[in-house]
Amino acid sequence: MTLRIGVDGYNLALPAGTGVASYGRALCRAITAIGGDIDLIYGITMRSDTPLHLRETLFYSRLGEQLALGERLKMTLKRRLVRATMLPTVRKPVEIPVSGRVIAGDFAERVPAARRIFTRSGLFDSSVRYFRRYGRPMRIEVPDPPAVMHWTYPVPVEMVGAKNVYTLHDIVPLVMPYASLEDKAYYKSLLQWLLDHADGLCTVSEASRRDIIEMFGVPEARIDNLYQAADLGDHAVMAADEDLRLWLDRLFDLDLHGYFLFAGAIEPKKNVGRLIEAYLQSGVETPLVIVGREGWRAEPELRLLRGGNGAQLKAAARIRRIDYLPRAQLLRLMRGARAMLFPSLYEGFGLPVLEAMALGAPVLTSNTSSLPEITGDAALHVDPYAVDDMASAIRLLDGDSALRKRLSALGLAQSERFSNAHFERRLAEFYGKTVG
Repeated sequence: MTLRIGVDGYNLALPAGTGVASYGRALCRAITAIGGDIDLIYGITMRSDTPLHLRETLFYSRLGEQLALGERLKMTLKRRLVRATMLPTVRKPVEIPVSGRVIAGDFAERVPAARRIFTRSGLFDSSVRYFRRYGRPMRIEVPDPPAVMHWTYPVPVEMVGAKNVYTLHDIVPLVMPYASLEDKAYYKSLLQWLLDHADGLCTVSEASRRDIIEMFGVPEARIDNLYQAADLGDHAVMAADEDLRLWLDRLFDLDLHGYFLFAGAIEPKKNVGRLIEAYLQSGVETPLVIVGREGWRAEPELRLLRGGNGAQLKAAARIRRIDYLPRAQLLRLMRGARAMLFPSLYEGFGLPVLEAMALGAPVLTSNTSSLPEITGDAALHVDPYAVDDMASAIRLLDGDSALRKRLSALGLAQSERFSNAHFERRLAEFYGKTVG
């Protein structure tokens, strides 16, 4: 019998996907690969009385309007009253027909192939308020529920009639409370509830698993480490070097293997400020390309780029900022880089370093959290707080082609430990244990 798995669209729906969105896409591909059927659950606005023949069209229309994660509903008086009362009743999402008549196009990665799609207006936003009020997750109910509902993030929602499992990627808000905006008391109480009541829990590295076990004092058997796959998907087949050389020149005015790359959000945890300082201190002429949207407290991280009184530092002209790139373009930039520089302060997994290794790019990363576990001996490791050491490592990578070649080969081999096949096997075992 085919196993049906529910997957949430909490991060999948985001127009500029995060690492957790990549995890959701990889999870859906893995479920399909092990022979499972998928039900998707979104939080996109849809009235329950919307005619059946309009639902699919309106679903994609509202996805295109970028009304997804934590969407703020227009507060009519009726909605204010509903929000104020918020009864502890089971919510019933609206089913979206899967006809295939709507051309998904660029939205295909945000809506993976699924047997059924459901949505509940403002589901994830309202579930937070629900948990704050009642101290337990909001319950939803769909006809003929899947055997397992896999929530790809610790959201306060559970599905009636399914085994509810949750991926806890990391506990950054608790181990580095100064590096994020989350309400720490809420976050810890939600994780405690999940650890006490969820049907299954998984994470993405031994480092994260150890942090969770030590922070909450739970038995080791309570949480499984499934790791994560690089899962380059259709982007795994890249252009030949000469084609990539032309592409880099024409789109970005960059030379093949002639630039360093950082990819990630501009926020304190990613350590971009120290990376910029180390790069400038290194004195290398090879440009640095920083791809990522500005997040919380981005301004202090970019202070050396902007200089004083609006005047840019002379050496900072070698640093290129790109706000956001589609996944296909970002992966090409990774493949063409001289090296990936990713000195993050803390990562539950560190997907960018795995993707870079799988594409043959040498990697410089931190010696903290999960990053040494994921990269093994295939990267240069630095203390992310030691700017002088980071600058020396950048100079070494820039000038030693033999080192870059060796790291590239080691990285390709290391990335095989996180192949799709390995992830699918671990996932199948996890679901078997959950439903068994």
